Amino acid sequence: MKILCITSHSDTYNSIRPEAEQMIAMQSLGAQVSIMTQGESPYREKMEAAGIKFIPFLPKRKWSLKAIKRIRKELKEGRYDAVYSFNNKAIANANMAAIGLPVIVVNYRGQTGNINKLDPSAYLTHLHPRVDLILCVADAVKDSLRAQHKQPEKIQRAYKGHNLSWYNEKPADLSEFGISKSDFTVICVANNRPRKGLVSLVKAGEFINDPRVHILLVGNNLDEPNLQAAIAQSPMAKRIHCAGHRKDATALVAACQASVLPALKREGLPKTVIESMAYGVPPIVTNTGGNAELVVNQKTGIVVTPGDSQAIAKAINELIETPELAQRYGQAAKQRIAEFFTVEAGALQTLQAIEAAKQSKGL
Repeated sequence: MKILCITSHSDTYNSIRPEAEQMIAMQSLGAQVSIMTQGESPYREKMEAAGIKFIPFLPKRKWSLKAIKRIRKELKEGRYDAVYSFNNKAIANANMAAIGLPVIVVNYRGQTGNINKLDPSAYLTHLHPRVDLILCVADAVKDSLRAQHKQPEKIQRAYKGHNLSWYNEKPADLSEFGISKSDFTVICVANNRPRKGLVSLVKAGEFINDPRVHILLVGNNLDEPNLQAAIAQSPMAKRIHCAGHRKDATALVAACQASVLPALKREGLPKTVIESMAYGVPPIVTNTGGNAELVVNQKTGIVVTPGDSQAIAKAINELIETPELAQRYGQAAKQRIAEFFTVEAGALQTLQAIEAAKQSKGL
C-alpha cells in the first residue's frame, strides 16, 4: 500500500514524535509512506533513514490552487493508494486534489466537538463528499463526529501510539517554585483556554486542607485575568505556581506526585495525560473526550465530572492520604500505556482501516 501523508511538522521533535513514529511504523509494516511537510521538519533525517520519501511542501491556506495542483500532481505521478491528511489546511486541499482520482482520501480527527453539519465550512474538511475515511484518535472523538455525519461507517478509531522509552527524563528540581521534596505537588500541563477548566482546578484548593499540597500550572496564557483572580482568592494562593510555557514540561511532570487535566469539553487523547501515565504519575482527569479511554477510574487514576472542583479536591486528598494507592495507580497507568497505546498497534489499526476502505470502494 502506498500512502501520502500531509501534515505540519513546525513543532518540536518531542511534540511531533507520536505522529512521525507511527508513520515509520507503517513503513516497517510494509506500507510505502511519503510525507509532505515542512522541509525543516526535526524528524526529517530519521524518517528518510526509515525509507520514507520526504516532500518539502505544505499548504499555507485552507483553499489554495497552488496546493491543490501540487498534491494532485504527486498523487497522480506517485500512483498512491491513499492520501492521509492531518490538519485542516492539508485536509481541505487534499480533498479537492483527489477528486476524480482512484485514491482513498483519509482525514485525521484529534478532538471531540467543533464540527456541525449546519456549518458550510465543515464541508471543506470532514464532511466533504470526497472523504472515504476519517480516523479518530479516540472512540469518544469517533462517536462525536458520527453524530454529525451522513455516513457514520466512514468514521473509525485508530489510537496514536507511544513508547515508554521516550519518557526517561530526570525529574526536575521543584525548589525554584519553593516546593520541597516532602511536599505533594499536583501538576497541570495545559494552555489556559476556557475549555481546559483551569479555574475549576484552582477552586479545588478551597477543599484541600493539607498544607503540603502545591499546584503547579504549566502552559501559555496563565496571566489571564479570570485565572489570576481565582488564584488570588484561593486559600492556597501562595502554593499555586504559574510556570508558564516550559521546554522541560515532562521533567516537571516526572517530579510531581499527581497530575490533573480538568478539561470541560472537546478533548481527544490528551498527550499530557499520556506523559503523566508514562512517568508513573497518577492522573486525575475529567470524563470528557478520550480521557476515560486512557484512565480507568480507580485503577489507573481517577475520573471526575467536568467542572466539579470538589471532586478534584477529593481525588487529590485521596492520593495524598493514601500513598500506596497513588503508587499503585501510577504503576498501573504506566503499564496501560505500555500494553494498549503502542506505536505498532496504532500503525496497524491505521493500515487495516485504510485497507478496509479500499476494499469497500473496490480499489
